[in-house]
Amino acid sequence: MVRRRMMARARLLMLVLLGHLANAVEVPLDLAQPPTITHQSPKDYIIDPRESIVIHCDAKGKPHPSFSWTRNGSHFDVEQHANVHMKSHSGTLVVDISRERAEHYEGVYQCTARNKHGTAVSNNIVVRQPRSPLWSKEKIKPIVIQEGVSLKLPCRPPAGFPPPIVFWMDNNFQRLPQSNRVSQSLNGDLYFSNVLREDSRNDYICYARFPHTQTIQQKQPITVKVLDQEPVDERRPTFLIPAVPSSSKMVLRGHVLEMECIAEGLPTPDISWAKVSGELPATRTSFLHYHKTLRVVNVSEADAGEYRCTARNRHGTAHRTVHVTIKAAPYWINGAPRNLVLAPGENGVVTCRASGTPKPSIRWAMNGIPIDNSPKDPSRNVEDDSIIFSDVQMGSSAVYQCNISNEYGYLLANAFVNVLSEPPRVLTPANKVYQVIKNHPALMDCASFGSPVPQITWFKDSRFGTLDAETHNVHDNGTLEIHVAQSRNSGKYTCVAQNSLGIYENHVHLEVKEATRILKQPEYRVIQRGRSVAFECKVKHDPSLVPTMTWLKDHGELPDDERFIVDSDSLTITDVTEGDAGVYTCIMNTTLDHDSASAELTVVERPEPPTDLELTDQKKRSVQLTWIPGDEHNSPIQKFVIQFEDTLHHHRGHWHNLTEVSGSKTTAHLKLSPYVHYTFRVLAVNSMGVSQPSLPSKVFKTDAAAPDENPADVHGFGTEHDNLVISWKPLSGLQANGPGLHYRVMWRQKMMDSEWTAVTVANNSKFVVSGTPTFVPYEIKVQAVNDYGAAPDPPVAHGYSGEDLPVSAPDSVQAYVLNSTLAEVHWVPVPPKLIRGYLKGYHVYYWRERSLHKNNPHHTEKQILTLNGNHSHAKLPGLHPFSLYSFNVRVYNGKGEGPPSATQQFETPEGVPGAPSSLTVTNTNVDSLSLDWKPPHERNGVLTGYTLKYQPVNSSNELGPEEELALAANETSVTLLNLKYSTRYKFYLNAKTHKGVGPAVTQEALTIMDEAVASRQVDIATQGWFIGLMCAIALLILILLIICFIQRNKGGKYPVKEKEDAHTDPEFQPMKDEDCTFGEYSDNEDHKPLKGSRTPSSGTVKRDDSDDSLVDYGEGGDGQFNEDGSFIGQYSGKSASRDAVEGPESSEAPSPINAMNSLLPAF
Repeated sequence: MVRRRMMARARLLMLVLLGHLANAVEVPLDLAQPPTITHQSPKDYIIDPRESIVIHCDAKGKPHPSFSWTRNGSHFDVEQHANVHMKSHSGTLVVDISRERAEHYEGVYQCTARNKHGTAVSNNIVVRQPRSPLWSKEKIKPIVIQEGVSLKLPCRPPAGFPPPIVFWMDNNFQRLPQSNRVSQSLNGDLYFSNVLREDSRNDYICYARFPHTQTIQQKQPITVKVLDQEPVDERRPTFLIPAVPSSSKMVLRGHVLEMECIAEGLPTPDISWAKVSGELPATRTSFLHYHKTLRVVNVSEADAGEYRCTARNRHGTAHRTVHVTIKAAPYWINGAPRNLVLAPGENGVVTCRASGTPKPSIRWAMNGIPIDNSPKDPSRNVEDDSIIFSDVQMGSSAVYQCNISNEYGYLLANAFVNVLSEPPRVLTPANKVYQVIKNHPALMDCASFGSPVPQITWFKDSRFGTLDAETHNVHDNGTLEIHVAQSRNSGKYTCVAQNSLGIYENHVHLEVKEATRILKQPEYRVIQRGRSVAFECKVKHDPSLVPTMTWLKDHGELPDDERFIVDSDSLTITDVTEGDAGVYTCIMNTTLDHDSASAELTVVERPEPPTDLELTDQKKRSVQLTWIPGDEHNSPIQKFVIQFEDTLHHHRGHWHNLTEVSGSKTTAHLKLSPYVHYTFRVLAVNSMGVSQPSLPSKVFKTDAAAPDENPADVHGFGTEHDNLVISWKPLSGLQANGPGLHYRVMWRQKMMDSEWTAVTVANNSKFVVSGTPTFVPYEIKVQAVNDYGAAPDPPVAHGYSGEDLPVSAPDSVQAYVLNSTLAEVHWVPVPPKLIRGYLKGYHVYYWRERSLHKNNPHHTEKQILTLNGNHSHAKLPGLHPFSLYSFNVRVYNGKGEGPPSATQQFETPEGVPGAPSSLTVTNTNVDSLSLDWKPPHERNGVLTGYTLKYQPVNSSNELGPEEELALAANETSVTLLNLKYSTRYKFYLNAKTHKGVGPAVTQEALTIMDEAVASRQVDIATQGWFIGLMCAIALLILILLIICFIQRNKGGKYPVKEKEDAHTDPEFQPMKDEDCTFGEYSDNEDHKPLKGSRTPSSGTVKRDDSDDSLVDYGEGGDGQFNEDGSFIGQYSGKSASRDAVEGPESSEAPSPINAMNSLLPAF
């Protein structure tokens, strides 16, 4: 027997390897096929009493199947039930229960779909009506219990279907609070690990909610009274659930495992869980009811084993162990069996492989009839969980059912075997366009059908375009995969399906697109409430794809608010509120891909004011202030500022800063002053600013005491020569420490060991001591006193009585002359005793008596040089040379100046003179003029003479050669002869002493023009010969231009050009075609004419060694032509440079052309 089974298995494996195994086959609906159920209701159907019963059963097939039903294993005739009908083209039953009780239709229903090729059946669908029975009436006695004892309040809801949801509430329909101490068990009972007095109440009510019937049942209220007695003693934990140390629990595979441990004890125990034989599955484990319930979802065989819960308080621990076993209803190993399409003569297998605990059994049926009762078929062989088909023939199509079951459930599956002979067809639409993102996989379908199964082949662009096996892969279902698509993969692809009955070709197209990428992502922003914020999201995408920008907030849609402004690449939020804080995500979608980026928005604001100010630990001079911080608005509080108001010494509203504490603190120990009525308030500070102040605290009054400190800033000074003014900074109300504040003022002369003189001063901050010696040092003390005593002995301050004028002048005053404008004065300082006050400095008075030159007047204006501090010498700057000076020195103090020293004198040596006081031009003539001047105002010595310099200035302000004359000191005029006519001159005149030459005075003048020359120039311009010469020159220029154009068009050369070509001068330039000009010679590169220039820059023509020149073609020696063919004699005249060098004394006679130039206007 075993041997036969092993041989059968081997035969099965051979058929699998050599035969035809089909995957999930989708047969086109235009081909004959057995029924396939496409939709059916779940196995358990609970009736909703408010709606009709709808039991789904839909199927497909060719021809379209017919439907029938069984109920509780018997045929269910729809026609016999007026409230039941079947949907058209479907097997779905619809039962109207509005006119009949729903329980009449409870039962087990099964749908059958059949056509001529086979029969398919649905699962057994159990239809049941939900039930919500009423709570049984019972009288519940009040529970009286001692504090600290454990308590269980039973719920015991009525057994309904499905089971109800249980919860505890009070009379006001408010859920009863639960905690680590009080919690609800899985069966609905309410457990107290230990009761407290506040647990006393008369409305512990258990409710049961039945969702399917939309009803809630209420248990009678339970009254609990906790005795007002001493609680029971503390104790170690003991378990209420489970009741035994070791228990067991069974759960089905895929279901939820829930275990609970509830312990009592005092104090309340803490519960922890562990798996003895392994680790708890972290991703599937959760703890409920304050860690008392362990919940594991989707359990598997690996979750079996021992679990331990531990209850612990400070008095000990307790343990409970639960042994968990896992059972399993049948479940598929490799999925449900698949339909099988075979061609005549092919082989195949239908496999129905499942597992379960305990191991399930399998039963086969064909067309809804047990296979053992079906007609025999030699091509079919049943082997346990498989049916093997070999050499099938037409007409063998059928639907096979496998039913796998154990005590916990069943699986029912349909799989048809369809024997067809069909040529291939491609089901993928022709010319379908696939679009894919670059560097992503590309999948192109070639869904096909045929029997036998067609062979799929792919080509690119043409039937000869083979595909690289390394980058391309054809899947079993015909899909072509390109592992990493590139731009070169775009194009037309051909899919060819072929079997023994024919061939079918289909074309598809692939487009590879550029990826969508966010180039500039939104950035994290912190913004103050009320302002605006913008997030940028700049994107790059394939130009052929249409992008869509979407913004999300916290993974949801943006609020419907006009403050949110969405542009093409940005999101702007105006008038930001705290509710706008969150994560904002920009998503750029195309039809192929998307990219996203997120940024967080934090909305900040000044903090809310602190609340609940409380004063504790109150002492005579300190108090503890506590408060509760307000909302910091996403900006951490940096510090708290504590302010106070003194209602005893000030009007209300005068707040003063007392101290600051870190933002992490909520208490402050405040040091206080006596005799103050304090009211405190607190302000919070964050990066946005300062909060509003908190509400004021209660008033805290401190007792009066003697002053702790004395006045500050004690000074002694005199306002008169015989007094001493003592001043100080008075104490504030906080510093007074009590009523009756006054001051004890004490003084005595320093270094005399005399007794202190004391007076009492109130309501003042100074005291004047009269009859003191002049400027004597004093020791001073000021002590604060109030009705409760005196402050500590004050420190000694120092001061002086009043000042008087100094009584002595500096001694040994001398002057040392350093140069003609600087002298240094020396003296012996006045002794301090004679100053009679604070030394402020010295004043040097000095003045110019007169100049040593006999013609200069006297000067008596005094100057003062002030020296701060103690000095014995000083320099007198800015003196006049060659002068007699007088000076004296005085000391001064805070009161004023002392007597002057004896007046001394000194003389300054000669210096250079000043400029002559005037220079005028008189008697201007054609070639001469006269100059008159006056001596300098500041001679600074004995004048020794004058120096006169002069030089011509041309029209471009260029200076000519300079002439110099030496003149005697007693001269005040001079006449200059042989000057050029009509020429401007510049003159410089300096005075001299033995020390040197002084600054110059300048003047300019112009000689007049010769009248004869001027009249000749005018006459020439009106002469006929001059007019004729101008006409001839113009005609000659016109002829030369005509010849130039003719030669250019013919390509000929001028004779001059031929000779010039013979020269090898490197500076030669060829004729320019653009302007028909000849190249020019130049001795200086800087003077070469620009392109197109008609006149050389110098205005003259320099002849070279060649005798050939265009001048040979003209008339008159004075008229000259440049080598570019332009006449220059008339317009140039003498160059400016030549005029500057030769000057007006040139012996060249004025030509008619030059004369004309002087009359022509400048161009």
